[in-house]
Amino acid sequence: MTDFVYSRSYRGKVKALVLEWSGTTADAYVVAPAVVFVEVFKNQGVEIAMSEARGPMGLRKDLHIKALTEDPEIRERWMRVHDDYPDQNDVDRMFEDFVPLQLDCLRGYAKLLPGVAEVTQRLQAQGVKIGSSTGFTRPMVDILEEEAAKQGYRPDASVAGDEVIHGARPAPHMVYRNLDLMGVHPIQSVVKVDDTVSGIGEALNAGCWGVGVVRYSNYMDVDTPEQGEQLSKDEIERRMALTRDILEKAGAHYVIDNLADIEPVIEDVNARLARGERP
Repeated sequence: MTDFVYSRSYRGKVKALVLEWSGTTADAYVVAPAVVFVEVFKNQGVEIAMSEARGPMGLRKDLHIKALTEDPEIRERWMRVHDDYPDQNDVDRMFEDFVPLQLDCLRGYAKLLPGVAEVTQRLQAQGVKIGSSTGFTRPMVDILEEEAAKQGYRPDASVAGDEVIHGARPAPHMVYRNLDLMGVHPIQSVVKVDDTVSGIGEALNAGCWGVGVVRYSNYMDVDTPEQGEQLSKDEIERRMALTRDILEKAGAHYVIDNLADIEPVIEDVNARLARGERP
């Protein structure tokens, strides 16, 4: 019996990024799904705040609705209106309501975030593949991709929440499906970029590098892009600090302001890989 165990170590470079949509590449402050969650509950006679709607952000949308129905305060409001607590039938009915409402408004929130088109084009020109994962369904992703292409962002692959059996983040299967579509391995060569805790969990569970983005994150708690533009510099910095803390505590290997800042991170990851480090 030998006293030594040998293991293989990847010493190459980053081969691919897997990017989130809302809050990471488009839809500043993740407004598109939040406003629809508020409307869906309002249609049931139950008022929820935008901040409450944001709580489970990053989950597949049907699971997001279910998580909202499990919030103690929302459950009590529901009880006062319906004389019963919400159940799976209510979740299913609200998700049926959610889908057309989200499809109707999505184009209005598909504007790319600053620098996204430019940085992804530079990376693709260097041979780095770009994939995407999201809690949106495939018809929703089709709209986002169509609008993003007009603005210069064309991922090499994309996976919607309803295209894998276990699509609920922080499960890692959307990342794995992206790698299959792009023909990329090993997992250590992949960087997942996201603005939510569940997205960072997705990266950690997949075994790749997880990067949190702050400036237009869900956790900035901004109701409209116009409201975001009206915030003072000090208030923006305060909210960014809170968001950064959330993502760091979620286990992100790096936290940056914007996706446009990703290139120095890739250089650092390449250096760490060359030293034999793993995520």
